Amino acid sequence: MNHLKALIVAAATLLASQAFAAAETNEDKIKARIAPVGEVCVGAECGGAVVAANAGPRSGEDVYGAACIACHGAGVLGAPKKGDIAAWDARLEKGMNITLKNAINGINSMPPKGNCLDCSEDEILAAIKFMSGRE
Repeated sequence: MNHLKALIVAAATLLASQAFAAAETNEDKIKARIAPVGEVCVGAECGGAVVAANAGPRSGEDVYGAACIACHGAGVLGAPKKGDIAAWDARLEKGMNITLKNAINGINSMPPKGNCLDCSEDEILAAIKFMSGRE
């Protein structure tokens, strides 16, 4: 009789351990299925670039490459293309100060500062000079 009890206990233990292992496997599968596709990490700890706070003003070329090129590279919605002297001459006829004011406040389809909201007035001016060939 003791031998039968030991056999039943052993069988029950085996079945319980298999059920537990299956539950762990299913839980792992569920965790894998609902895991995020990716993570967002910004800054040096993620291997990204960190811009120094006192790096000084960006060049006109840097501002153009970061913000202006989206429209002024292809002439989107009538934006004068970089290096199109005739198109820039027409805008600069009113003077550099008026052109700068229009760029800062936005004009026609151009949003204020061309959506470079962290650009200073000097950086916007440098970008205008770069695009118009007036450096």
